[in-house]
Amino acid sequence: METRRLDLLLELSRLGSMRAVAEAAGTTTSTVSQQIATLAREVGAALIEPDGRRVRLTPAGRRLAEHASGIVAAVEAARRDLAPGAEPSGTLRIAGFATAIRIHLLPLVTELAASHPRVSVLIREHEPAEALDMLASDEADLALTYDYNLAPAAHEPSVHALPLWTARWGLGVPAHAGTAPGTALEVFARFGAHDWIGNSRNTADETVIRTLASMAGFDPRITHRADSLELVQGMITAELGVGLLPVGVPTRPAVRILPLTGPDVVQRAYAVARRGRLDWPPLALVTGLLARRTRPSSTAPAPGAH
Repeated sequence: METRRLDLLLELSRLGSMRAVAEAAGTTTSTVSQQIATLAREVGAALIEPDGRRVRLTPAGRRLAEHASGIVAAVEAARRDLAPGAEPSGTLRIAGFATAIRIHLLPLVTELAASHPRVSVLIREHEPAEALDMLASDEADLALTYDYNLAPAAHEPSVHALPLWTARWGLGVPAHAGTAPGTALEVFARFGAHDWIGNSRNTADETVIRTLASMAGFDPRITHRADSLELVQGMITAELGVGLLPVGVPTRPAVRILPLTGPDVVQRAYAVARRGRLDWPPLALVTGLLARRTRPSSTAPAPGAH
């Protein structure tokens, strides 16, 4: 049943004549009559009957008008709720990497509870490829992802990637290894014989390592993998290898982060959503808040987790 026909039936129950309904709806009496007749065929019951020179609702018509009142109100509420300018309301599903969730998203969730109590957020921690897969399969509305300038991600045309912040990364090494200055290639070359630590759930870190190692003239031996950067620091402390770490992160006494320059290693974070959903009020609200929260510190170092 089309809600427009239900609306006409509801008006007929209130106004009592086809002419009055036509005037209220800005149409003709014949159009109202045709629409009511079509509605009667759809429900398989007579909805009106003659009453002198007018018509009145049958018992079935009155019953349907009672339903129509709630249906039309619900449809109008849904339209208002989903309109781009509506007050945000609903559940937003977010998949993202741990740093983005812990440092930027969780404070927003606390703020939203007070400022927009009708918006709820469901959070799942995932690396970029996993989060983007969830976005594609409609298991998430927003993906918080990252890539590197030396390992750029290729975003699908069906999604919009909003840049959030950037962070410089360096090479985490044992503290006793020294701090001799040099370019990224010179730093890498000094540790060419060491074991290397990669990410267990994302390939971008390994791509950066292999790219710089190749430019420095060696093939890195990546023997250990960890998702947690705290665990990476533990492996470095145990002298199991060296690995990428964000510059500025607090380190253990036995760990030192060597800057990588010429070329620099820069991590870039994004908020990714499907293009057809960008105007949905809860999604627009949260992406806007994330952008405002992160833009002033666009060059701040990333905290200690992927």
